[in-house]
Amino acid sequence: MHVDGNAIAGVLGFDVSVLKPTCGSCGRLGPFTEHHVYDTGPGIVVRCAGCGEITARLVRTDTEIWLDLSGSQSVRVPLPAEA
Repeated sequence: MHVDGNAIAGVLGFDVSVLKPTCGSCGRLGPFTEHHVYDTGPGIVVRCAGCGEITARLVRTDTEIWLDLSGSQSVRVPLPAEA
């Protein structure tokens, strides 16, 4: 069973809805919130909503956060509009 990408916001400490990963397997570009998050193990696995391949893995310890994005071709972070 999976949850959506919003589940990672608490672990990372910022709003992940702005992230747009490109899947390294199928090339799908989509909001992080559409990805499937599996968080029942010792770490978190994030899978592409299109093909199901792993796009990211995350482990949080007492001293650091380890984020593996090797399954993503790239991750886009939009800048806020200037006033």
